[in-house]
Amino acid sequence: MARPREFSEDRVVTAAMETFWRHGYEGTSTRDLCDSTGLGPSSLYNTFGGKRQLYLRALGHYYDTATAEQVEILRGPGPAKKRLRAMMLHALDADLDPADARGCFAINAAVEAAGLDPEVKEAVRRSFDRVEDELCAVVEEGRRAGEIRSTGDARTVARRVQSAYYGLRVLSRVHDDREILLATVEGALADL
Repeated sequence: MARPREFSEDRVVTAAMETFWRHGYEGTSTRDLCDSTGLGPSSLYNTFGGKRQLYLRALGHYYDTATAEQVEILRGPGPAKKRLRAMMLHALDADLDPADARGCFAINAAVEAAGLDPEVKEAVRRSFDRVEDELCAVVEEGRRAGEIRSTGDARTVARRVQSAYYGLRVLSRVHDDREILLATVEGALADL
């Protein structure tokens, strides 16, 4: 089957990412992928090698887009705690948006497939590591500015913030009370 004239690999990977993000790896069928990407089964397999390979590409695309967006927020202007808060609120707003209640694709993949598939684990870890590195840089900047007083290794403090951030994202999947979630953000930042 020939590819549609408007074929764009980036568009196909983006559509596949959205499909996997909404339904999970196991909940997404080849038919779902064909419907969302506009490709036929043979084109999908000939181009990407199959569902699993397309899932790995989708995780890579998530790294290039959503993880990069988190990094951009953390590298933004302003005090360290303000940037940490902005990242958490950005996620909270996305997670509570009823039209977009998908959670974090990397966290979803970590929970669903990373324990079973070493390549998925590596793809998720790549996203987590990048966020951790940026959080570490923000913690170090906050310490230099006297804004973050937590003692100990900066990386350990960054991992504590990251754990609160990812925990918040999981909590927002089952808790839709923004005030409770906002109090969680404020508590995590106050402990710094």
